[in-house]
Amino acid sequence: MSTIYTITRLNQEIKQLLEANPAFRGLDVSGEISNYRPHPSGHHYFTLKDEGAAISAVMFRSDAVRLRFRLQNGLKVIARGRVSSYPKSGQVQLYIASMAPDGAGALHEAFERLKAKLFAEGLFDPARKKPIPAMPGSVALVTAESGAAVQDMIRILGRRWPLARVRLFPALVQGADAPRSLCRALETVNRLAEDDLIIIGRGGGSLEDLWAFNDELVARAIAASKLPVISAVGHEPDVTIADFVADLRAPTPSGAAELAVPDQEEVALRLFQLTERLAHAYRRALQTRRQRTELLEARLSVHSPAHTFAEKRAAAGRLSERLERAFADGIAGRRLAVDLALDRLDTQTARQLGAQRERFRRAAVALDALSPLRVMGRGYALASRGGTAVTDASALKKGDRLEVRFSKGSALCTVEKTSKT
Repeated sequence: MSTIYTITRLNQEIKQLLEANPAFRGLDVSGEISNYRPHPSGHHYFTLKDEGAAISAVMFRSDAVRLRFRLQNGLKVIARGRVSSYPKSGQVQLYIASMAPDGAGALHEAFERLKAKLFAEGLFDPARKKPIPAMPGSVALVTAESGAAVQDMIRILGRRWPLARVRLFPALVQGADAPRSLCRALETVNRLAEDDLIIIGRGGGSLEDLWAFNDELVARAIAASKLPVISAVGHEPDVTIADFVADLRAPTPSGAAELAVPDQEEVALRLFQLTERLAHAYRRALQTRRQRTELLEARLSVHSPAHTFAEKRAAAGRLSERLERAFADGIAGRRLAVDLALDRLDTQTARQLGAQRERFRRAAVALDALSPLRVMGRGYALASRGGTAVTDASALKKGDRLEVRFSKGSALCTVEKTSKT
């Protein structure tokens, strides 16, 4: 019984048979591109055809990044790849790894030889590349006098940075005379030395159209330029020797204009931001200086003669007040002490006076008890002669005059007779 294949199995075996054939690996195929469909993912889908047949082809992004030209319908190419099939549709197709324009093999070999030579000489070394000025005042364009490329560059330069002067140095960009024309323009720009930057390039085209920028004379003229050079040749996939030698490679002429000058709106925004930061920093610094000044003024005022004098004067005033209070308190204290002393003296004097009075009274009583007057009050009398009391009758003689004092009154008497009893 014959084997019944599913479509999936059949397509898988067809794919295995095709890939197992050594002749279908590393196959070179020439043909013309048609039905070209680039995919956003970076893959390229197209058909290769000749006068009698066509075959589907695909070039994946990982291989397409190495292309040095743009794919387009009608372009004749030599493609290297393998033959296989796509199992879901069963469609046989070419999986292309590399591709070159048909008839450009000799040019490609010349390109690779010159590239290796200049690389060995160090012309591609990043260390020798000059920096691109951030804000060029003048930009020199070395390109064709007419065409979309030069118009795009002039328009973009004027829109992004109108402060820059744009000067055109016309040159041939295609044909046998183009290399010498480009070299002369580069030499003129460097000799005048009135510009800050050079953009050299042209719009897109085939490998033959761009060949002037793969010329050794042009490469060495770019490397010898004293002014920084931006290379802007063709479209992004196009790569020339000028791109390797230049100080900066731009994907397109329009891209070169954008890389050459800043955007005035971005610069204005940046200036505004910097102005705000500067104003804020100035205000902060001013506030810091003001606070420090006030602190220094306060510290200085503490040590100033006026402040010292004011402090001394205040201290003298306080001391004067204290002295006045002390003086007043002293007088009051002294007065109080005197009053207290007087009181104590009065009290003591009074006590002493009372005691003296009592002594005097007692003495008076005692004296009164001994007083002749008191005795005389009981009927006795005191006889005196010449102020001297007479106590002995024998001291008298007849005729002496005596004064006799009685309790009340006195009498003057004459002695008539004396007696011893």
